[in-house]
Amino acid sequence: MKSVAIIGAGFSSLAAACFLAKDGWKVTVIEKNNMAGGRAQTYAADGFLFDMGPSWYWMPEVFEKFFNQFNYSTKDFYELVRLDPSYTVVWNKGEEWQIPATAAALGKLLEKQEKGAANQLEKFLHQAGIKYNVGMNDLVTKPGMSVLEFVNMDFAKGVLSLDVFTSMKKHVAKFFKDKRIQLLMEFPVLFLGASAEKIPALYSLMNYADIELGTWYPMGGMHQPVKAMQRIAEELGVTFLFNETVKDFVVDDNKIESIVTTTQYINADVVISGADYHFTETLLSDNNKSYSDKYWNSRVMAPSCILFYLGLNKKLPETITHHTLFFDADFEKHSDEIYTHPTMPTDPLFYMCCPSKTDKTVAPEGCENVFLLIPIAAGLTNDSEIVREQYLHKMAERIQERYGVDIRDLIIHKRSFSVSNFMSTYNAFKGNAYGLANTLQQTSILKPQIKSKKITNLYYTGQLTVPGPGVPPALVSGEVVANFVMKECNN
Repeated sequence: MKSVAIIGAGFSSLAAACFLAKDGWKVTVIEKNNMAGGRAQTYAADGFLFDMGPSWYWMPEVFEKFFNQFNYSTKDFYELVRLDPSYTVVWNKGEEWQIPATAAALGKLLEKQEKGAANQLEKFLHQAGIKYNVGMNDLVTKPGMSVLEFVNMDFAKGVLSLDVFTSMKKHVAKFFKDKRIQLLMEFPVLFLGASAEKIPALYSLMNYADIELGTWYPMGGMHQPVKAMQRIAEELGVTFLFNETVKDFVVDDNKIESIVTTTQYINADVVISGADYHFTETLLSDNNKSYSDKYWNSRVMAPSCILFYLGLNKKLPETITHHTLFFDADFEKHSDEIYTHPTMPTDPLFYMCCPSKTDKTVAPEGCENVFLLIPIAAGLTNDSEIVREQYLHKMAERIQERYGVDIRDLIIHKRSFSVSNFMSTYNAFKGNAYGLANTLQQTSILKPQIKSKKITNLYYTGQLTVPGPGVPPALVSGEVVANFVMKECNN
């Protein structure tokens, strides 16, 4: 029986573990924290249950496909609810749009803002659907080791029609003139870690995921898929070692012979790192690293963020929905402060998630569970509690201005999380929250490769390699690396 040790227990690692165990491998997963999930950890306090990371459930068919391959369905593990409205956008001067769950209804909303926008939305989504089918069925499933992977693909034949060399910002502007509609269409690529000027228009496929496939919520929280995947892995014989930090590798003849953890040496034929790619390489000598420090420092990282997990002792107004985007500030200025001139934002846009609006199990009766997020540049070091509090007040004041309630008076539980926490909890390079930005220069074969260039039995998965950031891509990443390892080791 071949053996594999997988570092980290995030979505990509869990997926890789399941596929390799299904193929008959002896699989050991090593996780530094006390539970599986990676950034999708959860914690309970004062009767509240908080998702610490991902809060958007998009591309439900990716989850369903994963479970189907193990003779399960998502409904075997958790109930999915489609949100309607999908989310709310708050603009300046108190205006807000509640984004409906169907494309037809969204078209009617946009038509009120710009004549002809409904027809343009239909055209826009038609193109986005083509990109989604090619991107999710062909592009993301490739290991990204060679350009030859794309020689016989329709993707290669129609690369120009996929707008790979056009920016998302220019692409959106071809269809819509209203600035707010443009921002709405650019919003999904924020999950990809760069401004719309830098993201290829190929990723309008995210709009298709948003508008056509919908925004969903797994009852019980975003940790439910994690628990389901861990259950499948354990049924297949996977061993999980929690609270075990990887400290070093014993390397001999360009091969990892042992993984040195906090308490033991672990031997395996193959090692897959689902931990931060850069962190994993810091455990190797310089001559065994695939990428230099200069390389890593030249990468465009997705943002980090300031997070607050708040438990409130009172229900918030019914007009507040599950997801709310506060776009009531200068979008361009905040973007510049993240990507061009990294600094703590002056007047940031922010996101509020209130899962207790949908799920009564995540907060005590009569209370509210609130998650606040401000995207900030990765690598910033001035994220002290004092600084974080200042931003909590900024957000609270704008929530009060819009909805007439001061959440500061209602807080009975509070926890913050930012750059330094991402570094200490997840070993995240520069404290990034979302991985490597999906710019044109960092797409597919231009990402760090899934196989080490120097160590013959070391492979990588997760948001710093193919296909990129986000929960659905992480599921795909685990499957891609598992298939690659099986192919190499079975030949």
